[in-house]
Amino acid sequence: MESSMSSNPSLTATPQSSIAIRVIPVKSAVEQEWFLDVPSIVYANDSNWVPPLRSSVAKQLATTNPFLQYGRLQQFLAVRGEEPGVRSQEPGGRSKLKTPSLLGRIVAAVNDRLIDREGQKVGLFGYFECVPDFAVAKALLDAACQWLREQGMTIVRGPIDLSTHNNCLFLVDGFDSPPMMMMPYNPPYYPQFVEKDGWQKAKDAYAYNFPLDKPLSPEFEKGYRIALKSGVTFRPLRTKGEGFEQDCISLYNLFTKAFSNNWSSTPRTQEEFLEEAKDLQSLVDPDVFPIAEYNGEMIGFWMGLPDYNVPLKHVNGKLNWFGILKFLWYRRQIDQGRVIAICSLPEFRRKMVPLGLIYLGMKGGIQKGKPYKRAELSWVYEDNFPSRKLIEASGGTIYKTYRIYEKVLE
Repeated sequence: MESSMSSNPSLTATPQSSIAIRVIPVKSAVEQEWFLDVPSIVYANDSNWVPPLRSSVAKQLATTNPFLQYGRLQQFLAVRGEEPGVRSQEPGGRSKLKTPSLLGRIVAAVNDRLIDREGQKVGLFGYFECVPDFAVAKALLDAACQWLREQGMTIVRGPIDLSTHNNCLFLVDGFDSPPMMMMPYNPPYYPQFVEKDGWQKAKDAYAYNFPLDKPLSPEFEKGYRIALKSGVTFRPLRTKGEGFEQDCISLYNLFTKAFSNNWSSTPRTQEEFLEEAKDLQSLVDPDVFPIAEYNGEMIGFWMGLPDYNVPLKHVNGKLNWFGILKFLWYRRQIDQGRVIAICSLPEFRRKMVPLGLIYLGMKGGIQKGKPYKRAELSWVYEDNFPSRKLIEASGGTIYKTYRIYEKVLE
């Protein structure tokens, strides 16, 4: 793992102790724009980085986010020593707000639902980005921890962007390829920095690679046949109109039931889930999103999506009219997909529903006319042994490792 974390010399951290660092809370709309600008500075020379949509990140941090009904947050910016907000004089006597030299950013957050569920005062940090200077990283982490202390927290966990349903985890191994859709990516020095600051591993997670040129074991088609004989039916996700809305409500109910005990996670409200689903509606390929039903009730699904990071890499985080044109053009180059989840209610696992879903999902991806050459299943926690056993039996191999860290607040 250590060799992977230092394999790209251009991203290796270098000390810059001469930098005078100021960490400031984000309070204004201008400072919010600076906050959104930070990643483009950090990843300016990283060919594997895929810029997130600015509008999506801004929406997560807006006052309208339902998270603020059960949580609170504070954004911070790290800037070079000069006072931010100084106005410079322009020709004609006009003044313009001067942008400081941006060094990094972080968000500290308290999710009261998570505290209630875990029974401990756990705070979160997320949206972390910084230049390759440990002093900057430490200043940001210290600011987040101090704010969380003031909120009464006794332990901090991250990176988690408000919730594990959003972006979370640091990549710690597998920096040689771009991330797939809705997966994290960071320079190799991020985990080095947090470990140097005294943070401990809380849990690892894996991404599995599935080459689609190898046939599945016959056991998966056999499992599919057994599920059918048991009365289970399969169909694609509906993607239009009332059918899509009904399927999304069923997906929400199944998600909430099946993943209610996931580590460091709390259920989303139906409103939050449906809002996210609408954002993905036009991106779904129903051939790689099979649904399992029993007596008309959804009891399982395989959630596959085309890897839209392929076109998003070219739009520079903005879907304006030019960005949309580029997105539509490069969309034709998508040749891989991400499997976000394989889900079956426990009582239907003996009816071979998981095997049937894997069989149909993989079959849908390799049928004639489909562009997919490989798939990624991500992410799976290291101690989720039942899922890992099934994934590895179907041909998946670990090719990226991610980590969440913790630190006790003293």
